[in-house]
Amino acid sequence: MPGTTALREVLRLPAGERPDLGRFDPAAVPAGPADKVAALAAVAAMSGRLASLQERLYAASTAGDRRRLLLVLQGMDTSGKGGTVKHVIGLFNPSGCRVRAFKAPTPEELGHSFLWRIEKALPQPGEIGIFDRSHYEDVLIARVRELVPRSRIRRRYTQINQFEESLADDGVTVVKVFLHISYEEQRERLLKRLDNPEKHWKFNPGDIEERSAWPAYQEAYELALERCSSEAAPWFVVPADRKWYRNWAVSRLLLEHLEAIGPRYPEADFDVEECRSRLLAT
Repeated sequence: MPGTTALREVLRLPAGERPDLGRFDPAAVPAGPADKVAALAAVAAMSGRLASLQERLYAASTAGDRRRLLLVLQGMDTSGKGGTVKHVIGLFNPSGCRVRAFKAPTPEELGHSFLWRIEKALPQPGEIGIFDRSHYEDVLIARVRELVPRSRIRRRYTQINQFEESLADDGVTVVKVFLHISYEEQRERLLKRLDNPEKHWKFNPGDIEERSAWPAYQEAYELALERCSSEAAPWFVVPADRKWYRNWAVSRLLLEHLEAIGPRYPEADFDVEECRSRLLAT
């Protein structure tokens, strides 16, 4: 984005500052394309560059480069986490992506630290990891539903920061995106699921009850965004009422972070000309 401010600077939350989500417009277009047509064209234009950077990232890992990228998606139900995952996968070679959707912990997972299942799902060097929900559920729903004492929640903020700092030290670029949807838009999306028999499988009657806890979830998110937005792993707030903007913004964030990594194809560790001669002789 020559001559303009990078999107990651526009959407990035300042470290240690508690955001007031009520002041963030979920339907805003803070930077980039102004409409759906322009957004789709912009995504198409950057897809080749994204694919090239992914290939370079993987190629570099074959020569010992440990760098990789982890996209963490969080947001209220219907904010578009699954849709964003599907969109992102469409931009890359799926064989180089490691995708994990985190549901309620299993009995085995509950027997370990809350970070145990996260560590098992991390991308390997050269890969792009995508988390649909993440370790943040353990300071979000766990707080709202009072699944653990508040004192343990407070300790988890510190554990998360230490964990993410260790990831950064090990070559992981962590891109944390909060998909910010409005209360009204969520209602509309839930109604569309009810109105379409083919979408009934995506509807859970419990979603209606969860809406009653909307203020508590907003507070939980504000606390998580404040206490776990660091230099090593900042949070980005993406307005998510407009799906086309959401998809463009996440694509752009990935492009900017991959360009910052700057992966390069490794040099050959063999004599290229000698191998050419031998091959031509066969």
